[in-house]
Amino acid sequence: MRVTRLGLLGLLLAGLAGSGVYAQEGEDGVRELPPHVSPATVRAIDRGVAWLAKNQLRDGSFGEAGGGGGYGVYPTAMSALAGMAFLGHGDTPSRGRYSEKVRRIMTFLLDPRHASRTGLITASGEESRSMYGHGFGTMFLACCLGEELDGATETRVRQVLGRAVELIGKSQSGAGGWLYTPDSQGDEGSVTVTQVQALRACRNAGISVPLTVIRRAVSYIEKSQNQDGGIAYNAMGGPSRPALAAAGAAVLYNAGQYDSPAARKCLQFCKRTIKITDRNGHWYYTHLYLAQAYWQVGGDDWGRYYPQVRDFLLRSQASDGSWQGDGVGKVYGTSIAVTILSLPFERVPLYMR
Repeated sequence: MRVTRLGLLGLLLAGLAGSGVYAQEGEDGVRELPPHVSPATVRAIDRGVAWLAKNQLRDGSFGEAGGGGGYGVYPTAMSALAGMAFLGHGDTPSRGRYSEKVRRIMTFLLDPRHASRTGLITASGEESRSMYGHGFGTMFLACCLGEELDGATETRVRQVLGRAVELIGKSQSGAGGWLYTPDSQGDEGSVTVTQVQALRACRNAGISVPLTVIRRAVSYIEKSQNQDGGIAYNAMGGPSRPALAAAGAAVLYNAGQYDSPAARKCLQFCKRTIKITDRNGHWYYTHLYLAQAYWQVGGDDWGRYYPQVRDFLLRSQASDGSWQGDGVGKVYGTSIAVTILSLPFERVPLYMR
């Protein structure tokens, strides 16, 4: 897997003389758009990140309406997901049109009130589901390392990530998964995938991650797989859930299981059960991970999948540039939509092939 960011400063559409080919302008010169990425896709991505930029709160956070303590709902998770969208657009803490927005998200997450000495990255109002935000926040901060941070910021990020990884290891259940809070002593699939991606992002950034923790997490996902290839709610069993099958495939690839039979079975299950146009209650969650899995597989699978999800997202984008996501809200939907559409640009090491 490549871990060097392309570091593009932005996107510029230009008709090349006589060719009709659209191109993007980056710090290393003009290059053609990736396969299946249309000029309309670029415009949709740009409009999406512009909407996010306009809706960042004063303290640098993002959150859906209705949160307490001065924040929106799930501020850690929403801020991190928005941050990943900016990174996918080519904005880093030091470069890009929205670099200031990225730095402000980092400042929010690194605040000692949110990144405590216990290692948990969380904010007010997230107490009952803190491991979701912790996983996403850890992932985002790890993806920001190596981006020409000043010395004090890099030291702080590494300190926070070291503690975050330690907390993830300590809160892993006996079965190998994670549940909603560090002291839950239980596990379920959707929380587990956030921790695995966080650990992979930390390893990519040079943060020490115990291999035993990752191996146990991979084993947990494999134990949660049913005969039909789907993933149950937890390792105790139950009906297969398409959203968790998509997430399972993505995180198995994230964990380095590129030849994993379990990941292949997950994808086969997804092909049978998930339709792009089926607006189920977890559409954005499902396709956040399914898109990553197909991107890792590449070839015909990606070539069939991306144009469909691309066109679906372009049709469903609101006039203000946002997407409404799974009933959670616009920050959630817009962040995920931009991340999906941006995958072919390979700007985020965690998502690179």
